[in-house]
Amino acid sequence: MPRAPLTDLEVAVLDFEREWLQGPAAKEQAIRSQFGLSGARYYQILGRLIENPAALAYDPLLVRRLLRQRDERRELRSARTRPID
Repeated sequence: MPRAPLTDLEVAVLDFEREWLQGPAAKEQAIRSQFGLSGARYYQILGRLIENPAALAYDPLLVRRLLRQRDERRELRSARTRPID
């Protein structure tokens, strides 16, 4: 089954993530300014997007980096909530 092409918004989000270099506070402002989205909505879109094979085909290095960062954050959260034996 052929994969659906990325939307213009999805391409713009990937390009934005690849080019972003400043801190998180400035990023929230840039997200609202550039996309008209809240930070939460933007990250929901990004989270789904990095699971999309078309995104991996579009920018494999970026998507793999974002997946790795997500997995590392999940592991850290999981380690903080594990009971101590």
